[in-house]
Amino acid sequence: MQGWSDFAQMLAAGTAIGCIYAVVALGFVLIYKASEIVNFAHGDLMMLGAFLGYSFIGVLGMPFLAGLAAAALAMALVGALLDRVVLRPMVGQPVFAIVIITIGIGFVLRSVVTVLPGWGTDTHGIPTPYARGASRLGGVAIGHEYLAIIAATVLLIALLYAFFRFTRLGVAMQASSQNQLAAFHVGIPVKRMLSIVWAIAAATAALAGVLLAPVTFVHVNMGFIGLKAFPAAVLGGFGSIPGAIVDGLVIGVIESLAGFYLPEG
Repeated sequence: MQGWSDFAQMLAAGTAIGCIYAVVALGFVLIYKASEIVNFAHGDLMMLGAFLGYSFIGVLGMPFLAGLAAAALAMALVGALLDRVVLRPMVGQPVFAIVIITIGIGFVLRSVVTVLPGWGTDTHGIPTPYARGASRLGGVAIGHEYLAIIAATVLLIALLYAFFRFTRLGVAMQASSQNQLAAFHVGIPVKRMLSIVWAIAAATAALAGVLLAPVTFVHVNMGFIGLKAFPAAVLGGFGSIPGAIVDGLVIGVIESLAGFYLPEG
């Protein structure tokens, strides 16, 4: 019975971490589908969103949900500005050059965070209304922080599905990602759609960072989780949103079970 309890515990933890991988991989896929750009700074956008969440919630004392929304909105603005100011002037340049720029954006974000007062290289925590709590499901204790991650991921995926499926803006964004020239000729502002995609991707990264904070805390290197989410996007086909979500979950579960059952190293 103990063996089943351990397995269920690792499965729940792996599913929660896999949800974070899935949300970050979702950002990779959204940007790639819209612009064919591989954004290697996406993990660092998540890190910046986590620090903003720490500032809004832990420093300014905002309620958790309000601080989470403020961090997501701030990161949406950052994502739109990155597209408009940094990446849009690179249209027509080799893909390799744009990839190098996204890597450079990641270095810049980490450097900025380390020199800002109150952030720096220290490790911070975000107070949450569900921290240090646990629920027992079938004899297995699951931390509320893991349940919150899973529930928020399900809600986010449902909202994004509804947005892309039932709204005029979402349909226009899908048209732009499938054929930019055709979308332009039917009157869709393709450049604006690209900025909105970057804004959505950055906002989802902020959500992932704030939700992950109770598990790993907030620190400047937490953005390297993008290196684990990137394979999820690749294995899912890099243009498939469902594939990124499923493979993010698979990687999280495998990582959790392997860390528990396999020998160290």
